[in-house]
Amino acid sequence: MTQELAGKTAFVAGGSSGINLGIAKRFAAAGAKVAIISRSPEKIEAAAKEVSAFGPCIGMAADVRDYAAIEAALKRTHDELGPIDIVLSGAAGNFVAPALGMSANGFKTVVDIDLIGTFNVLRASFEFLNRPGASLISITAGQAERASMFQAHVCAAKAGINMLTKCLALEWGPAGVRVNAISPGPIADTEGMARLAPTPEAEARVNSRNPMRRYGQKDEIADMAIFLSSEKAAYVNGAIIPVDGGSGAGDASGNALGNYAAVY
Repeated sequence: MTQELAGKTAFVAGGSSGINLGIAKRFAAAGAKVAIISRSPEKIEAAAKEVSAFGPCIGMAADVRDYAAIEAALKRTHDELGPIDIVLSGAAGNFVAPALGMSANGFKTVVDIDLIGTFNVLRASFEFLNRPGASLISITAGQAERASMFQAHVCAAKAGINMLTKCLALEWGPAGVRVNAISPGPIADTEGMARLAPTPEAEARVNSRNPMRRYGQKDEIADMAIFLSSEKAAYVNGAIIPVDGGSGAGDASGNALGNYAAVY
């Protein structure tokens, strides 16, 4: 494993599982000192041990909806590991429900975790960044651009993340801070796909609609995160980059996840 991120400090929100944990491990393996946060103290302790097998890591329990808690976690990261070079905001919530079967609180919960949480992480990080040169990355989704049945809450939240990413890229670019987003497609062994395609039939339907005819792997998302965090991406700013096997390229009607959900 090459050391593209040697000497850098990375902060990963939502880093106790799934795509985000995979990215945290890759950051550490690439030479970065890593801090990860998640709501569950038990999960974050176990995840920090996993990341520590690849390099220095501290884990902290913090809810992305709590700005003060995020600010405190970022300060501790700065104080213990040094100025922060990389911030990845990936905490997310999801469930499958039609709009008429969704409570106002259910809608708000997803928006609070995904969109407000992303704002909290990125906004609170600014004073602790090693700038110029810092790279901020949000995890979004194809639902930001393609309307999907039973996903109104997620579509709204992810669309907000995309626009927030672009706005911050405009505002913070002059300070030498790059802000981009990764938009994963269906990724294997993640909680999201376990909910959206919980049966073999649903999984087959998902893959039949992907030009690559397969799920992506967490390492393939981590590869993009490494690139965006490296000097090779020094002129990439304000980009929403799909890593989805082309699944978003041809479905102009945008009902992909709705069609998947209709399988079960």
